[in-house]
Amino acid sequence: MSDVEDVLARAGFDASESALTRRQAEVLALRERGLSQADVADSLGTSRANISKVEAAARENVAKARETVAFVEALEAPVQVEVEAGTDLYDVPEAVFDACDEAGVKVAYSGVDMMTRVSEAAGDAVVGREVKTTMLVGVTREGDVRVRVAPD
Repeated sequence: MSDVEDVLARAGFDASESALTRRQAEVLALRERGLSQADVADSLGTSRANISKVEAAARENVAKARETVAFVEALEAPVQVEVEAGTDLYDVPEAVFDACDEAGVKVAYSGVDMMTRVSEAAGDAVVGREVKTTMLVGVTREGDVRVRVAPD
């Protein structure tokens, strides 16, 4: 078994169940092991330009898969609190804690930790203490906080 096949096997890669093609998985596996695009191209018998395209497509597929998982987690969260633009970030924990109490969900964060998590996850949607863009704060059954910013 080649090195890349061994890496894919150990990681449990199954092309029929993955958002990545086998070639994309091979390229990512080799790149994550520290190989340059030129070295990956040599290893797989193709050009560096081809590896660059395959890697870019693979990373885009990974980003889309992560976005899909985040979307589904938000849909499935038993606690969902819409936080409107203009809300003070300091008011978010109380609203989320109240919703969690009603749903019988224990939150895995303190108020300060929740504000930090929401602010970091929201990116530009929170500036200072002000929520600039409406967002959905969800809490999973396990008490993890998920933040979804409304599209512009």
